[in-house]
Amino acid sequence: MSRRSKRSATGRFGPRYGSSVRKKIAQTEMESKLKQECPRCGKIAVRRRSVGVWHCGECGNTFAGGAYAPVTKVGTIAKRSIRQA
Repeated sequence: MSRRSKRSATGRFGPRYGSSVRKKIAQTEMESKLKQECPRCGKIAVRRRSVGVWHCGECGNTFAGGAYAPVTKVGTIAKRSIRQA
C-alpha cells in the first residue's frame, strides 16, 4: 500500500481528528493567510502579524481583532451595542 501525499495544509494531521474537523481547520487557516479589508482605509491590505494582531500595509494601521479574522461577529455586535448606549 502506497502512502498518500499531503494535499492541503491539514495533510500534516494524516487520518487523525476526522475529515470535518480537518476541513474546518483548512478553511480557517486559508482565510487567516489571505489579505483582508482594512477597517480604516477600506483597502485590501491587512495581514495577520500574530494571534489577534493585524496590520494594514497601506495606511500603517495596527489593530486588535480576532485570532483568525480581523473583524469578528461578536466584535461587530459589541460595537453596535456601544454606539447605541
